[in-house]
Amino acid sequence: MKFLIWLSALVSLSLPVSAFESEPQKTIPPETADVWLARLSKSLQSLNFSTSFVVVKNNHADPYHWFHGVNEDDGELEILSLLNGPRRDILRKNNVVSYIEPELPPYSIYSKVVSSPIPSILSGDIQDLTESYNFVSVGKSRVLGRSAQIVRIVPKDQHKYGHWLWLDQQSGFLLKLAIVTKKGQQLEQIQFTHLDITEQPAESLRQLDATELPKVIDIPEGYQNQQLSWQVNWLPHGFKQLSANRHRIVSTKQPVEFALFGDGLVDVSVYVMPSKEQQRSADYVLDGATVALNQVVNGLEVSVVGKIPSQTAKQIADSVSLLPR
Repeated sequence: MKFLIWLSALVSLSLPVSAFESEPQKTIPPETADVWLARLSKSLQSLNFSTSFVVVKNNHADPYHWFHGVNEDDGELEILSLLNGPRRDILRKNNVVSYIEPELPPYSIYSKVVSSPIPSILSGDIQDLTESYNFVSVGKSRVLGRSAQIVRIVPKDQHKYGHWLWLDQQSGFLLKLAIVTKKGQQLEQIQFTHLDITEQPAESLRQLDATELPKVIDIPEGYQNQQLSWQVNWLPHGFKQLSANRHRIVSTKQPVEFALFGDGLVDVSVYVMPSKEQQRSADYVLDGATVALNQVVNGLEVSVVGKIPSQTAKQIADSVSLLPR
């Protein structure tokens, strides 16, 4: 081995300088991570595709089928279906999203995104994340029989997880996503199992375009921005309150105060209610990258749920305090 290294060096030194200068090489700079993420966003918004993916965590896989298309009026159409268990479909026509679930009558809400395992920011303006994350292009791989570019979304502090993306080099489409710890341990993975990109929307989307969706539910003005009896005094950098309301837990009918926080990539839910207990140490339930923490402090039960490290959830829960009356 040393001989080969020495021989290579000797050959390089023996060549005249003119051998390198006679034909100047033009190097094409590699596309940056920002460019790749912009391509991803455009592909998720503008392509007609039919695809399937599985969400893998805790040695369990949940399969999904996902259709997306653009109609003649440049409106977006979307269908997301969970393939295991009771049928659950999410339908979208532009800014109306309908949920078809076995436990509830079909209903619609106004929204430009569906509730999906895939972060909605990936089809939006990814630059909104630059306050809290760095984007790094790290090399190439092969996924689903396609050449893929690997891009990492790296948190700027230890309070969040990283997201690694594998993007189709031809279309920019997402082929794989992994949520990882700071040390690179993989907690959760989304693996695409097939991808068809077509010139026209799939037949199911054309049928959706001609179908009248369930009536949009009437949400009272201010319902998602209610004043709560408590506040969160610490959040990871970049997190902001997205909504707050009072409602009853479906299973127990118990009243609870709820707030949703997010940094654009990750959402965290916080639930607070009075407890008959004065103190109870924190319990953790881990499901892939998602942690559900529950604790009681000074007669106040606090639950924190989100794709964040356990230590981050504990800091959020410990910072909850009642507002002065």
